[in-house]
Amino acid sequence: MTHPSFVLVAALLSLPLAAQATEDKETPATTSAEAVAIFAGGCFWCMEPPFDVLPGVISTTSGYTGGRVANPTYEAVSSGGTGHAEAVEVRYDPAKISYERLLAVFWRNIDPFAKDRQFCDRGDQYRSAIFYRDDEQKRLAEASKHALEEQLGKPFVTEIERARHFYRAEGYHQDYYEKNPVRYKFYRYNCGRDQRLEEVWGNTAGTH
Repeated sequence: MTHPSFVLVAALLSLPLAAQATEDKETPATTSAEAVAIFAGGCFWCMEPPFDVLPGVISTTSGYTGGRVANPTYEAVSSGGTGHAEAVEVRYDPAKISYERLLAVFWRNIDPFAKDRQFCDRGDQYRSAIFYRDDEQKRLAEASKHALEEQLGKPFVTEIERARHFYRAEGYHQDYYEKNPVRYKFYRYNCGRDQRLEEVWGNTAGTH
């Protein structure tokens, strides 16, 4: 039987792109005052909002990373054949917000016990992962994972792997929650995201 959430999501994604597309946001060039973090937490529409509201975050960009194919499209990634994960690239000012703070927000916006899926979305393209850019990010990511595993008393399946090329997703995916708030909220609710986050994280669920 097809899960009703899949039907709802499919209906949303089958809408003409022109109806969803508005002015695309620009990805700012990296400066010496910026740092970059890359996180995968299932549908990238849902991973932009918790970071966008943080003081010190400069921008978020939805995209694809961790796969085998150059210049992937949404259709190719969502079919599960490229090895990429939907992810967000977070550009931030390390003088105003730390990588540790970004990690804390990331964890509380995912289900770390779900293998190759997040909420209603199934497949390794929806896996949770932290893509570290240097040894310090790797150390901090592993430390935060181990600490939270002890706190919750169960091993996490979230991957921690070296960052590879990040491919910006199509324009209509950027800031989707702002461009299409009704459709976004409809998808998020029917996917069971907030309900499951509360089961895992209690009153810290969705912390930002």
